[in-house]
Amino acid sequence: MELDPTETFRQEAAELLDSLETVLLDLGQTPQDRDLIDAAFRALHTIKGSGAMFGFDKVAAFTHDFETAFDLIRKGKIDANHDIVTVSLSARDYIRTLIEDPDSTDPIIGEAIVEELQRLIGGGSAPATGLAPVGEPEAADGSSAEEPAQAGWSIEIAFESDILRNGTNPLVLLDDLRALGPCAVEADLDNVPELGALDPESCQIAWKVTLHSSCSKDEIEDVFMFVRDEMKLAIAPLPGGTAPLYPELDMSMPDAVEEAPPRVAAAEKPAAVKSRPEASPAASSAPEKAELGRRAEDKGTTVRVQAERLDELMDRVGELVIAQARLSQIAHSGTDLAIKAIAEEIERLASGLRDTTMGVRMVPMGSIFGRFRRLVHDLSRDLGKPVDFVTVGEETEMDKTMIERLADPLVHLIRNAIDHGIENAGDRATTSKSATGRIELSARYVGAQVLVTVQDDGAGLNTARIRAKAEENGLIPPGANLSEHDIHQFLFHPGFSTAKTISALSGRGVGMDVVKRTIEAMRGTIDLTTIPGHGSSVTLRLPLTLAIIDGLLIRVGEARYIIPLSAVEECIELTAEAEARAKGRSFLNVRGDLVPFLRLRDVFDAEGQPDPHQKVIVTSIGDTRVGLVVDQIIGSHQTVIKSLSKLHSDVTMFSGATILGDGTAALIMDVAQLVTLGQSRAESDRTPEAA
Repeated sequence: MELDPTETFRQEAAELLDSLETVLLDLGQTPQDRDLIDAAFRALHTIKGSGAMFGFDKVAAFTHDFETAFDLIRKGKIDANHDIVTVSLSARDYIRTLIEDPDSTDPIIGEAIVEELQRLIGGGSAPATGLAPVGEPEAADGSSAEEPAQAGWSIEIAFESDILRNGTNPLVLLDDLRALGPCAVEADLDNVPELGALDPESCQIAWKVTLHSSCSKDEIEDVFMFVRDEMKLAIAPLPGGTAPLYPELDMSMPDAVEEAPPRVAAAEKPAAVKSRPEASPAASSAPEKAELGRRAEDKGTTVRVQAERLDELMDRVGELVIAQARLSQIAHSGTDLAIKAIAEEIERLASGLRDTTMGVRMVPMGSIFGRFRRLVHDLSRDLGKPVDFVTVGEETEMDKTMIERLADPLVHLIRNAIDHGIENAGDRATTSKSATGRIELSARYVGAQVLVTVQDDGAGLNTARIRAKAEENGLIPPGANLSEHDIHQFLFHPGFSTAKTISALSGRGVGMDVVKRTIEAMRGTIDLTTIPGHGSSVTLRLPLTLAIIDGLLIRVGEARYIIPLSAVEECIELTAEAEARAKGRSFLNVRGDLVPFLRLRDVFDAEGQPDPHQKVIVTSIGDTRVGLVVDQIIGSHQTVIKSLSKLHSDVTMFSGATILGDGTAALIMDVAQLVTLGQSRAESDRTPEAA
C-alpha cells in the first residue's frame, strides 16, 4: 500500500517539530550557541519549503516569519533570548496544530504569536523586513555595499528526471534562491528532447544561476535541503565579479561536484570539467565532503516502517515460535534423528528471528525522555519554580509498545515532583538548598528488566500527613501499626490526595492511582523511597517487552503454568527438614533469611496428591522475596503472551496465557500479585506470635 504523500509530510514534519522543540529548549539554556541557532533555522526552513510543496500554505506562511527571525539571529542582527525561545515554542505548537488539525485552529492565535515575535525583534515591523542582506542595494560598481569583495555565487543545478513525479516543483526552489538576493537564472535546454519524445512528467531542464549576495554557501544549500539526494548541485564563488557569468559553459567546480550524492540525474549530459583552483579549495571542502558522505551513509541505513506492520510481524513470529515448540515436542517424542536435527535447526532459526524482530521493535528511551523537557519547562514557568531537568540512560532500549504506555505515568510522576516535591525558592533558601530544584529521569537495565526512576531533591514525603489523611478517609483505623512503606502506598489509592488546595495541576487525587494501574498492566512494579528534607524517588520496574518473554514452565497438580523468568531468583527443594523447621508457618530459611512461601496447590485448589519431592521457586519483586511451592519444574519456555479476555479481567493472579507445544494453554502468573498475597499471609502468620 502506497503511503499518501501528505501523510509522509505529516510524519516527517512531526519529527522535525520534535527536533525543533529539543533545539529550542537547549537554546533557552545556551542562547549564544551557533549550532543550535543554525539547527532551528534549518528545521523551520525545511518545514516551510516542504509545507508549500505539499499544499500546506498556511504552515508555510506562518513558518516564514519565524524562519526570518532565526535568520536575523544567526546573522547577528538580533540576539537570541529566553522570550524569543518561549514565543518560538508557542509557534512550534501552533505549527503542529496547523498540520495535524488545521480546522481546529483560530487564525487569531497565530496572529497574536506573530505580533509578539515582531515586538521581540524590535520596531514592530514585519519580521521579513529585517532581512537586510536580501534586499541590500548594490554599490555603483555592482558589488555589495557591505562586502564589496564578495561578488556572489555561480550555481549549477540539475535535478533527477523523476523529481516532478515525487511532488517537487523546481520553480519554487528557484524562487527561494531569488529570496537570497538579486540573481540571473538561465535555463539549460540541451537535454530537452524533441516534442514527439518529450515526457511532460520528466524534468530534463538544468539551470545556471548567478547570485549576487553576501549569503553563505550553507544558506544556498539550505534551499535544496529537502531534495539534496535528488539533484546535482555545484556552487562556486564568483571571482571578484570580473569573470563572465558562464565562460564557454565551463562551470569548473570540481570539489562542489564531488560533494554531491552519488545519485545523478539520468538525463544529465556528460561535460568536460576543468580544474579551477580558486573556485573551491580542497582543504575547505574536505569537512563538507565528509559530512555529506556521512549523511548519505546514515540515510542508507534507515527505513520508515509503519508501526502496524511491526506489530503484525511480531504476531507472525509469535505464531512461529508456538509452531516450533510443537515441532520440537513431536521430534523429541520419536526416534527419527533426521527429524530431530531439523527441529533443532528450526528452533535455532526461530530463536534468532525472535531476537531480531524484538530488536527492530526496540526504541531508545531518549525518544520519550525528550517530551518531558517541554513539560518541565512549562510547569517551571507556570509555578514559578526554577528546575533543572536531567536525563540519564537515554540509550536504554525498550519495546515500542512499552514506551508508548509509559508516557502517561511519567507525566503524572514529573508533575507531582514539581508541584508537590520541589519547594518554592523561599522554602529552599531556609534549608540552605539551591534556588533551582533538580529532577532526574533515568533508565537502566537490571537483568531482564528496565528500571525507570524519577527523582527530585525536594522536601520528601510527609508520612504523618499521609497517615492522617488515610485515617480521615477511613482507609486505616486510628493508631494502626503500619510501616512507612505501607503508609506511602496509600498515595496510589484512588481519590487519595494530601494537597490542601485544588489547583489546575493537582489536588483531586487523580494521577498516582492511574500510574499504578498502568504499570501493573505492563507487568511492572513501583518502588517509592523518600528522605525527609532531601527528596523522593519513584522507580518503575518494567519488563523489556510485552510480546515474547522467557518463562519457567511448572506443574501444579495436573495443570501447567508459566512464571516469568526475570522474576525468578533461584529454585530449591522443599525438604521434610525445612518444613519441620517452619513449625507449621509459611516461612523458609534461605541462607539465614526468612522467606515467606505460598503453596500453589492450596492457592489454586489443585486436585490429586502432591508430589513427594516438591520444589520452591524463590521469586523477587524489588527487595521483597516470596517462595512458590510447586510439584514439578519442567524447564524454560519461550512464552508468547496472549491477553486474557475481558471476561477474565477480575482474575488478578494471571497476567496472560500462552500456547504450549502440545497445543494446550498455560496461564502466566502475575508474580507481583502472588508476592502481595505471600506478604499478607506472612503478616497473618506473625500476628498470633506477636499476640
